[in-house]
Amino acid sequence: MPVRVLDKLPAVKFLQKEDIFVMQKSQDIFQELHSLKILILNLMPKKIETENQFLRLLSNSPLQIDIQLLRIDDRIPKNTPVEHLNSFYCSFTDIQHQNFDGLIVTGAPLGLIDFTDITFWPQIKKLFLWAKEHITSILFVCWATQAALKILYNLPKFIRKKKLVGIYQHNTINSHVLLTKGFDEIFAAPHSRYSDFPKNLIYQNTDLEILAESDEAGVYLLISQDKRLIFVTGHPEYDALTLSKEYYRDKKLGLNPTLPDHYFPKNNPNLIPKINWRSHAYLLFSNWLNHYVYQMSQNT
Repeated sequence: MPVRVLDKLPAVKFLQKEDIFVMQKSQDIFQELHSLKILILNLMPKKIETENQFLRLLSNSPLQIDIQLLRIDDRIPKNTPVEHLNSFYCSFTDIQHQNFDGLIVTGAPLGLIDFTDITFWPQIKKLFLWAKEHITSILFVCWATQAALKILYNLPKFIRKKKLVGIYQHNTINSHVLLTKGFDEIFAAPHSRYSDFPKNLIYQNTDLEILAESDEAGVYLLISQDKRLIFVTGHPEYDALTLSKEYYRDKKLGLNPTLPDHYFPKNNPNLIPKINWRSHAYLLFSNWLNHYVYQMSQNT
């Protein structure tokens, strides 16, 4: 089934090259009454690239999905044409009186910045509290997980001494939960973060269940007791070359980055890495859409 987006969104051509069925909203054959309304709050700097990554994962489902892109404020972006945001994104005031079936909050390069120093922190708090009342299921990714744990559980920020970046092996702890249905016992996923998520403090201070974790990267996948809040500490949406681009970007900026763990073939940054986490990413998102967005929406 198609993912439905605004006309002329760049992701349309990008995904059609991968034989992914994307429908523009002007096409009236879309069955509006049977579609899921998914809101995406895109906090990543390169918004078009992030749109492509998440829409790819959302497309791998038999469900019809109507996408609405959301911006957190009206600041002029540095890495995305302002015309793109004005054409394809809405503001919170546009949707605050609406209900949605699902919300995805992306990561953001804010791991080392105190919450109070983030210019849009008040808007994030307002949105997350609003979402609990207006959205059936919420998926927080990477930095959004750190922010949500603070806002919704008052869990303080924890920072790693060294940035965690690379592809890590993860263990499925609970394969009987619908979110991990079909997961292998061991699977790979990318991480790129300074944030840390101490397992003992999560169990002591929240109602969250840890569904998957890594010996090297720590906690990866969590779910709330009511099954409405889902947290992913890594970046399953990343393309094969995303970590490579980040590495060369930081190197160009003189940040002396370390090589991502378990990523470049033979640990050689001149060799092209291959993706080994996409099947897990597809399964994670299809399970979320089917069991936690669609099924729960039908029961509310």
